[in-house]
Amino acid sequence: MVVGASIFVVPAPLAANVGLYAPLAIVVCAIAVGAVAVCFAEGGSRIPSSGGAYGYIEAAFGPMTGYAAGTLLWFGDALASGGIAAALADVVVQLLPPAVAAPAHALIVVGTIGGIALVNMSGVDRGMRLVNGTTLVKLLPLAVFLLVGAFALHGANFQHPAPVSGGGMGRAMILAVFAFMGMETSLCASGEVARPERTIPRALAIAMGSVTLLYVAIQIIAQGMLGSALASSSAPLADAMARVDPTLRLLMLAGTSLSMFGYLSSDILGSPRILFAFARDGLLPSALGRVHPRSHAPHVAIACYALFAILLALTGSFAELAVLSALASAGFYIAGCAATWRLARQGVARAGTPLNFRWLGIATVVGIGSMIALIALASRTEILGLFALIGASVLIYVLQTRLFRRRG
Repeated sequence: MVVGASIFVVPAPLAANVGLYAPLAIVVCAIAVGAVAVCFAEGGSRIPSSGGAYGYIEAAFGPMTGYAAGTLLWFGDALASGGIAAALADVVVQLLPPAVAAPAHALIVVGTIGGIALVNMSGVDRGMRLVNGTTLVKLLPLAVFLLVGAFALHGANFQHPAPVSGGGMGRAMILAVFAFMGMETSLCASGEVARPERTIPRALAIAMGSVTLLYVAIQIIAQGMLGSALASSSAPLADAMARVDPTLRLLMLAGTSLSMFGYLSSDILGSPRILFAFARDGLLPSALGRVHPRSHAPHVAIACYALFAILLALTGSFAELAVLSALASAGFYIAGCAATWRLARQGVARAGTPLNFRWLGIATVVGIGSMIALIALASRTEILGLFALIGASVLIYVLQTRLFRRRG
């Protein structure tokens, strides 16, 4: 769930913001996201819900907080999809003449998101087949990059690290967290795991450790191959492979594109259904709760979500949208960690024996503290935007519930 589209792009903005210190930022963020993942595993083992953290946030703090958290979740997902779609278009246009780059960029964004949305409107089975087909190919180009790149490093590219500003470090930390997002999704089924008290901590340690080593290795190899050129690259792994062989560059571009396409396929399959669920519960316009008479897919919710993601991709860059997505997700993570702590203190356990993680208090403090620090590293405008989104979701919830009661 974690290793996906962002690692093909993130090494460049990390290098642009913190240079040779990027691997350190990756390790710090791995610890922060690992603490959040522990909390989500504990919460999932206490409240069985197909909504994952949204379900136990609502159970701990009530429907209004659950709605605000759900809004942060789908909005952050849409920002991530917009950023990945923009990055996908950046990668593909490198193969086209510069004269057609701008219109081709827009066509790729619209065609990719629109095409995936149409597939998902035709039914969940087709959407799942599309996801499964693209997931299988994402690790091969990364393996090629590591094997080839390890023998093409230049020591001079690791000398004379440039000074790092506070703003640059903040940006790097936010982007690194974005690259680690996704761990919480697979932990939604914590209540169905055999011997969760042993299995989940071990799985988290293995997963976070291996992903961290992978990301650090990719960052170091990209830096060692490209040097100062890494910071300005829109397809860093492909540009690095181009210095070895043009064929490898094409392989990496193809792998990058397929991985990004796979991410978009997965997101557009799942995230619109949050809008559908809200509309079904009377918290959003009822049109979003309609299903197609033949495919039974929430076609209106899928179409609206896809249009929103297209708008984001056409008006923003990968780095900009990734930062905003990470901030929205940070707010969701804070709510999830706090909800888990409250449920554990109250002894809530609706799915049998819970995880009962021994150091849940430490994980909660690290998870919430790191996410608060992450938000504090953003610009004033971005922080105000995050609070405006939370405030708007609360206002919409209040208005919708009052309207629903009057109709009832």
